[in-house]
Amino acid sequence: MPEVSAPASVARERASNLWASFERKVPAIAKATQMDAAPDLAVDRIGGLAAAKEEVLTYACAATNPEVYEHWGTAPPTGLLMIGREGSGKTLLARALATRSGTAFVRVGVPRLVVEVIHRGGQVGELLEQWSATLTELPPVTVFFDELEFSQAEEIGARRPDLPVGPIMDLLLDLIDRAIAVEQTLVVGSTSHPDTLRSAFLAPHRFERVVEVNAVVPDDVVAALAIHKDEAEMRAGRPLFEDVDWVGVVTSYQGPSTGEWVRVLHAVLRRKARCEAAGELEGPVTTSDLLSEVERLRQTKGRLPIPGSGIYL
Repeated sequence: MPEVSAPASVARERASNLWASFERKVPAIAKATQMDAAPDLAVDRIGGLAAAKEEVLTYACAATNPEVYEHWGTAPPTGLLMIGREGSGKTLLARALATRSGTAFVRVGVPRLVVEVIHRGGQVGELLEQWSATLTELPPVTVFFDELEFSQAEEIGARRPDLPVGPIMDLLLDLIDRAIAVEQTLVVGSTSHPDTLRSAFLAPHRFERVVEVNAVVPDDVVAALAIHKDEAEMRAGRPLFEDVDWVGVVTSYQGPSTGEWVRVLHAVLRRKARCEAAGELEGPVTTSDLLSEVERLRQTKGRLPIPGSGIYL
């Protein structure tokens, strides 16, 4: 890890302190957001997704080289909207954007924020006021509104017609508009349910660029697994895998998202660790080990309605 310069260190500490103060004043924000003052996720640590990565790198120029847009007689989009199934890599791409642009990273869990605001009530005015004040004082930041189609979100039960959609939309649009209005703030949204996303999010001067985040199977999934395999072996300080037929593994089951495939890999490693702790002699991970875990996932999915980014049992 390179040494952090004094000005950068001060900016990061200031960002963390400002956000912590915001959370104390508005508990709904504390429950529904996460701030990372110094994100560290390079784009090349995300497997595949070449087209989506290119969009992210292009948008990063809005923070790193804004004059380039002017040189070409245009301006950066006010915001990016990422669409793709759960577990496709939308959050990773948003974090990589913050890393590349050298900004802090704020993830807003929209469904959780909706629930917190409804339960607490009476805090909307203060939330909006503190939101604007905090973003204005923060060093450059990337704000990620995760799952704008809140009424379909698995984490709040999915398909929630009981929610007061009108007031919620007013709040979300106000939060987005206020974030976009702050200079040097990059704004990204996401949804796993683009077919039912309300058109107001796509109005001019909001999310002006739509980015599809869909893995090409098997190539993108294999690329993601290769990255996680290498990182696991780096942590362990030794080889952990035999010459695995990764394409054969991935094509054996068409259902999982990239995120689920990564969890398959780690589930096998965890099983190896448990067996070693029990005194059993364990060899490297084989194609057969991975296929056995894939079958376990297939059976679990057949019994339980598991969301694409959830944890299977």
